[in-house]
Amino acid sequence: MSTSAIDLLKSGTVPLYLAPQAGVSESPFRRLCRSYGADVVVSEFVSAEGIRRHDRRTHSYLRFHDDERPIGIQIFGAEPEAMAQAARLVEEVYEPDFLDINFGCPVKKVVNRNGGSGCLRDLDLVRDIIRAVKAAISIPTTVKIRSGFTEQTRNPVEIALRCQDAGAEVLTLHARTRTQMYSGTANWDEIAAVKQALDIPVIGNGDVFTGEAAARMREHTRCDGIMIARGSHGAPWLFAQARAALEGRPVPADPEAAERFRIVIEHARLAIAWEADEEKAMIEFRKHLGWYTKGLPNGRYLRQELFEVRRLDEAERLLEGYLAQVEQGAAA
Repeated sequence: MSTSAIDLLKSGTVPLYLAPQAGVSESPFRRLCRSYGADVVVSEFVSAEGIRRHDRRTHSYLRFHDDERPIGIQIFGAEPEAMAQAARLVEEVYEPDFLDINFGCPVKKVVNRNGGSGCLRDLDLVRDIIRAVKAAISIPTTVKIRSGFTEQTRNPVEIALRCQDAGAEVLTLHARTRTQMYSGTANWDEIAAVKQALDIPVIGNGDVFTGEAAARMREHTRCDGIMIARGSHGAPWLFAQARAALEGRPVPADPEAAERFRIVIEHARLAIAWEADEEKAMIEFRKHLGWYTKGLPNGRYLRQELFEVRRLDEAERLLEGYLAQVEQGAAA
């Protein structure tokens, strides 16, 4: 986080963050979200071991455009020295604005290696990782946590205080436990309690799917910033809606199908330019096509066809055909 981004968190303007999300928060999507009002973006979470071993695919996740700034790179791992080495390399080669440590990922293959939220089972390890990373780099060290590993060990205030004491400069809380995964509801009371307990800025995360929800989270928790994750899927305009709600302005409606499809194509073109292999990019982009068309009349049938595309022009033809059918139906 650049100095200006830290100042933003302390300014009372409540910056909006695009959450780190594997397979979602790639550079093209980060750029699109920035254009719709995301104040800060964070990379997909990246393995410290892959970074240290110079794995080509791992390093591809670390690339970003300057117009994405302020941007943080998020890393995960379970060994303090390895995390420190990876953080040092990230700073030297990629020069992000801040380095974020992932203590929140609930995915089994990560947790089984004691990474992500798996670290929450050992708060001494959490402390040691933060200290090692902070000592290795000059850019700010931030952390993202969950409320605990299980319901029995749920204690976000204790975890957050340990992170602050170890040197974390900003803390994000996804107010669910690891065992909840993404089920149930996020406990915003816990975000409020962490905000009250900590001296460093606190970012709230969990269940922000509308602009109005962002304003409710801020009112409920007094958090310094708001991180949006699943709510952004197929809806980069959510950041503009959230900003309007936070400022007390009328919240813009979701775009109509024609405008939504224009955004889809813009996103796809960014993805193709980034990947430099149209077929590979479009196959990976299918998930976004599914999200963008969710909720549209007869969208299920459209998605079945979109999930087969391999070229951008194929997607364009399907979207144009859908719009034509909608117009015919409206005229009937």
